[in-house]
Amino acid sequence: MSAPLKVRINGQPIESPCPDERILLDLLREDLNLTGTKRGCDLGTCGCCTVWIDGRPTLSCLTLARSAEGREVTTIEGISPGTGMNDVQRAFVEKGATQCGFCTPGFVMTATALLRDRPHPSREEIVRAISGNLCRCTGYTKIIEAVESAASGGTS
Repeated sequence: MSAPLKVRINGQPIESPCPDERILLDLLREDLNLTGTKRGCDLGTCGCCTVWIDGRPTLSCLTLARSAEGREVTTIEGISPGTGMNDVQRAFVEKGATQCGFCTPGFVMTATALLRDRPHPSREEIVRAISGNLCRCTGYTKIIEAVESAASGGTS
């Protein structure tokens, strides 16, 4: 049995049994019941499993949990203020950027990181940032509009 994994998840210190081969997505969903992060392709091509490691968007299906040892992992559950949704989440709802909703956590994690690092991105920068996230329902127009709305500070 390997040593327990010590990591901060959504600001909380976690110590969890973790085999060396365990991927971060399984640790989050199965061991810690943080099910907002979705399992999509298991190949790193859809972006549904996007979390942040030390603030950087990361595909949790391709990341060994051990590589997060001593680092900060943030999931979709960790980006909302205690009283509701963040600006990106609110814009996604108000602009109709969610249909089935399965891909939404990955898009929200990616878009929130983009706006944190570049508060007023161009449309092209938004498209480039979300290019690693796939949606089968929306056609991306409303997703891009939601990110633009959140960047402009208003969702009307």
